[in-house]
Amino acid sequence: MPRPTDIRIAVIVAVIQIGGTLGAYHHGAHGQRGCWWASSCRVPKPLDALAFVLLALGPLALVVRRAYPRAVLLAVFALTLVYVALGYLQGPGYASLVVAFVATAVSGHRVAAAATLLAGWVLFLWVPAALGITGAPTVLALFAIAAWLLLLFTGAEALRARKLRVVEARRARERAARRRADEERLQIARELHDVLAHNISLINVQSGVALHLIDQQPEQARIALSAINDASADALREVRSVLGVLRGTGEEPPRTPPAGMARLDELVSRAASAGIDVSLVRHGRPRPLPTSVDLAAFRIVQESLTNVVRHASARAARVQISYLDGELKLQIDDDGRGEGAPTTRGGGHGIAGMRERAVALGGELAAGPGPDGGFRVRARLPVDGAR
Repeated sequence: MPRPTDIRIAVIVAVIQIGGTLGAYHHGAHGQRGCWWASSCRVPKPLDALAFVLLALGPLALVVRRAYPRAVLLAVFALTLVYVALGYLQGPGYASLVVAFVATAVSGHRVAAAATLLAGWVLFLWVPAALGITGAPTVLALFAIAAWLLLLFTGAEALRARKLRVVEARRARERAARRRADEERLQIARELHDVLAHNISLINVQSGVALHLIDQQPEQARIALSAINDASADALREVRSVLGVLRGTGEEPPRTPPAGMARLDELVSRAASAGIDVSLVRHGRPRPLPTSVDLAAFRIVQESLTNVVRHASARAARVQISYLDGELKLQIDDDGRGEGAPTTRGGGHGIAGMRERAVALGGELAAGPGPDGGFRVRARLPVDGAR
């Protein structure tokens, strides 16, 4: 389907070719004065119906030049050559051929465009001479027209290079947009992993306790079920918060506070409800943290406690938060099974995710067996310059 721009260009070229040729003919731009490139020439043939058909078909073909650039160039070349060979007045009749040539060169068919240019230089000068319409072209005309054609080719190449730069810039923007989207999806996946792994681990532990105690100690089972209810509700709230970036226009934002160090006591309490004796120690004066550091620190503690509940067979865990000048340090120890490579606990994904969070902020994270047994996670997160 032709574009409106292509139709407009075809109409403009038709006006130039037909109107310009008519104006030049009626103002006497014919005869000896109309063939400066040759030693002599006949009076141009009067414009008739065939001349107007040839002048109109060239612009008409330009409508589909984007889809068939080489075919359009060949067709316009042939139409223009027939027009010249019949002895009509030359001049504006080359407009459609120039547009077709530029379109072909810009579309990347450089060999076809260059071959057409060379063939035109020879044929449009020597065919009229061979048919007796003009005399042989002068040496000056040969070089002058060659220079003009070279200038035309250079201009077409400049347009092609500009088009390539525009296309590459658009592709670079698209790649950057896809990269940002991938980073957002990865961030959402990390958040969902942290939220669901922690809360579902607690639900799993508490549901096992409830099943074990429901017949002998129903009151204790009720406490476990209450903890399950709280953990599931909290998981749903956090999932809504994490997926808030995917909300459509007009939807309400999440009403719960985002995850961060302000909710650390709540996180420790939920881990304690799973039967782990968790102690929380803060060193230094707590202060507001950049959003990225605040969230990363919370998720690292959350993932560490999740691993304690799921994999460590621990009875106690100790969380230490140190507010230092320019950085935040985290240390989480447990008294469970600490042997093995650091990446074995949790299948490697949890610790890898924690390390990626720390490194992304310019910090570091180490995880492995503690000096006195158990397992230790240590992280350092720079605060200055973080956002």
